[in-house]
Amino acid sequence: MLRFGILSTAKIGRDLVVPAIQDAENCVVTAIASRDLARARQMADRFSVPHAFGSYEEMLASDAIDAVYIPLPTSQHVEWTIKAADAGKHVLCEKPIALKADEIDSLIAARDRNKVLVTEAYMVTYAPVWRKVRSLLADGAIGRLRHIQGAFTYFNRDAGNMRNIPALGGGGLPDIGVYPTISTRFVTGREPLRIQAVTERDPEFGTDIYSSVKADFGDFELTFYISTQMANRQVMVFHGTEGFIEVKSPFNADRYGAEELELTNRGHSESQIFRFPDSRQYRREAEAFASAALGQGAEVVSLESSKLNQKVIDAIYRASEKDGWEPV
Repeated sequence: MLRFGILSTAKIGRDLVVPAIQDAENCVVTAIASRDLARARQMADRFSVPHAFGSYEEMLASDAIDAVYIPLPTSQHVEWTIKAADAGKHVLCEKPIALKADEIDSLIAARDRNKVLVTEAYMVTYAPVWRKVRSLLADGAIGRLRHIQGAFTYFNRDAGNMRNIPALGGGGLPDIGVYPTISTRFVTGREPLRIQAVTERDPEFGTDIYSSVKADFGDFELTFYISTQMANRQVMVFHGTEGFIEVKSPFNADRYGAEELELTNRGHSESQIFRFPDSRQYRREAEAFASAALGQGAEVVSLESSKLNQKVIDAIYRASEKDGWEPV
């Protein structure tokens, strides 16, 4: 059993990841850390976790854990990932693991010098629906892939929310723009060559709140829009010469609808629906991470892949400042 320590009492950990780890077959949460010991103890009691720490450093120094899950604000991910790796702990860090592609080089160095596993928490890459998309594309189910279309939007005008605070790494692209890019790269195994984009910023917050993106992958294109101030919507469509695949609720299935995809043929005379009830993608993420950390072999998101994904986000920001194509 891989023993996890949770670095902070953040909402995503409380609501999604800690319950998933506790439900997993090969890992368990043994410690919670917070800068407020009372908060750490409260969360530890909620999940029957034996250890609570009043500082992150104290937990990293403890032999009660083998690995750390980091759900801190984005601006702190690089710092604490390195500190955890240097403490000899494996690291599962929430996305985005960094705000610039070049920052990931320091994480790769920390991983290598400490011989630990460090990976970014892209739960979608462990979800059965996305594994199915990948296999359908590989099998030629829609012929030649020509175009991918995506959308991911929600509405959040809370000035106190980290997503609306630039100093904490807020903004739409770091928060949700990473999803159409990672999912496309995951299922196709391809990297974009160049980007066109338009981005709008909130005049009060200063964060990016809307982006419309066109990515050229050579023999197919990805177009998507994301927003933090539009009505909730999620969709990804893979359109080929012989049919198309629509992923109905691609990123947050429980909140945006059923986790399913529909495969439709070219003439719209036949379709197949693949449903994945109770897929528990966060549990699958935890179990794959634990298997990889324990040396049992499992596919996880490498830091090298994370750097490639962040290069796309960096290119979107650059492309938004110019007219025309920007190389990735």
